[in-house]
Amino acid sequence: MITRIWHGRTNTIDAVAYREFVITTGIMDYTSIKGNLGAQIWQREEGEITHIYTVSWWKDYESIKAFAGEDFTKAKYYDEDKNFLLEFEPLVQHFECYDFPKG
Repeated sequence: MITRIWHGRTNTIDAVAYREFVITTGIMDYTSIKGNLGAQIWQREEGEITHIYTVSWWKDYESIKAFAGEDFTKAKYYDEDKNFLLEFEPLVQHFECYDFPKG
């Protein structure tokens, strides 16, 4: 399993609206792709700035490419992101994940 993590920063005053935007764009796009195993939004407020992370789990890199394109390490943005984000990080992070169930 592969975990894909994207990070963005927005003004705290815009955080709720941006989270809703991310749900209707990125999260919906992630979960519509065959091979996506789920997604979450993580959020952390630091005063006037709020960090937003999308964390998604994928069967393999080919599944991620179906969402992100051939250069799957690049962050994917939507036109409306410019209304919320303070900067555009160019890359996302990928991690190979190994489960260890409680036993």
